[in-house]
Amino acid sequence: VCSLRPHTDPALAFSDMFLYILALVVLYYVYRWISEMPRVPDKGNKYVYITGCDTGFGNLLARHLDQLGFRVIAGCYSEKGEEDLKKSCSERLTVTHLDVASKDSVAKVAAFIKDIVGARGLWAVVNNAGVAVPSAPCDWLTIDDYTSMLNVNLNGVIAVTLSVLPLIKKAKGRVVNVASVFGRVSPTGGPYTVSKYGVEAFNDSLRINMQMFGVKVLCIEPGFFKTNVTNSDLHSKTVIALWERLPQEVKDDYGPDYLNNSLKLLKNEVEKMSDGDLMKVVSCMEHAVSAVRPRTRYSAGWDAKFFWLPLSYMPTWLFDYIMKPRL
Repeated sequence: VCSLRPHTDPALAFSDMFLYILALVVLYYVYRWISEMPRVPDKGNKYVYITGCDTGFGNLLARHLDQLGFRVIAGCYSEKGEEDLKKSCSERLTVTHLDVASKDSVAKVAAFIKDIVGARGLWAVVNNAGVAVPSAPCDWLTIDDYTSMLNVNLNGVIAVTLSVLPLIKKAKGRVVNVASVFGRVSPTGGPYTVSKYGVEAFNDSLRINMQMFGVKVLCIEPGFFKTNVTNSDLHSKTVIALWERLPQEVKDDYGPDYLNNSLKLLKNEVEKMSDGDLMKVVSCMEHAVSAVRPRTRYSAGWDAKFFWLPLSYMPTWLFDYIMKPRL
């Protein structure tokens, strides 16, 4: 009996299926690229409040948005940061002293912003300010070490956001929170990853809460970049200071070589992993502020996209094995 169905080569069928899938993926990314291109109009009347503008991402973003025509309100912690930013930007940019860990400072800046923006409201707040020390194994630290960082990296984000949220609701604007790939995975001890997990949780809950008001809440998740967060000299000094204050019994638990091996790892591996092109992150921030259709999340950096993000979906036992200290 002859079959009426043609014989199909399995290899050819698989090849066709792969090409169809590839074509769909390409079409999706072309569609996304086109849909994400339009930018919001009337930039000259849109105020953007950025925290942590002394150096790094915040400093570059303030300059970049100023060049694009936005009215930037840049929060700086130091007088030097304020002065340097004023010299390099146009008159549209306003610089103000801000300590995100201080309730009085946050409230004072919020009142200042309310006077400036008036009835139009605040278009966006970018919660960028953050610190990365002290970072060390959990049993090297005290609750005060955790509190000092959480006050900046998490409580500061929440305090700043809530202080200007009525103004953002008025403008139907955006909240942009800078988290980290370490808000998805926690390969190191200490409060840094705890704070970034908290930022992710705050971001998700706020995004859902604000939907009814037309406010977009967006999250930036950078990988490793050459900023103070990955400064090996700063981390090394902190690790040495923390080691020296440890009880002898804890030092004995870790052994005599642990400190030197940790310092070598910081100097060699962290610096090699860190990307010097900070504009990869700043471009994501700018898109979150200015795009008509921004993304909900931005993974900035190749390590974020192809290592840390996939790692966050792996089984716990595999993650633990990959991240196991080999000092």
